[in-house]
Amino acid sequence: MISGRILVVDDEPQIHRFLGPALSAAGYEPLRAERGDDALRQAASAAPDLVLLDLGLPDIEGQEVLRRLRAFSEVPVIILSARDQEAQKITALDSGADDYVEKPFALGELLARIRTALRRKGQTQPATQQLDFNGLRINATAAKAELNGAPLALTKREHALLLLLVRNHGRVLTHRQLLTALWGPAHTEDVAYLRVYIGQLRKKLGDTLSAKLKTEPGVGYRLEE
Repeated sequence: MISGRILVVDDEPQIHRFLGPALSAAGYEPLRAERGDDALRQAASAAPDLVLLDLGLPDIEGQEVLRRLRAFSEVPVIILSARDQEAQKITALDSGADDYVEKPFALGELLARIRTALRRKGQTQPATQQLDFNGLRINATAAKAELNGAPLALTKREHALLLLLVRNHGRVLTHRQLLTALWGPAHTEDVAYLRVYIGQLRKKLGDTLSAKLKTEPGVGYRLEE
């Protein structure tokens, strides 16, 4: 049974030789593109369920492929990036990518990230919905939350930060995305503010849940599944 179509966009033949059989074995139908223009055509015509996008393509820069893709599709995008591309990773995440995996990557980690992104794609969360996550229950419209049935004392800013993380669980949220949402565009460089609030949240969430709030060094934060 096919679990979904995965479009792999990379100009390295060895990546396709490795990922094609691995994705098939995991129950996905792999689609292959080695150029940005072909990737955009397939994204429009084949309607993949997820895109694995390398940033270094021979014809169109990966960032531009992402920008054009987001003009017509909300398909989940996971960036495949080299370790020395931190600035590009951040730009891609800010531009609408859902996640990134560094090259060389472990297949198990990549498949886990794919499953998470596909689960998030299938979820709908209206603005008024009450969200449940690992013993945490948070009201999206009122600054109220419970942890394992007990009231959780949060400030309005802490509630807003936690709500963002829960709504996007499994996804990397960059410093810029979080700071813009919480303090506005004038504070996109005030990472120290964010560190303070993340630290306060970790203290209030307890050991089990705070362990799921992961720091992505130099990039942002992720609330793990």
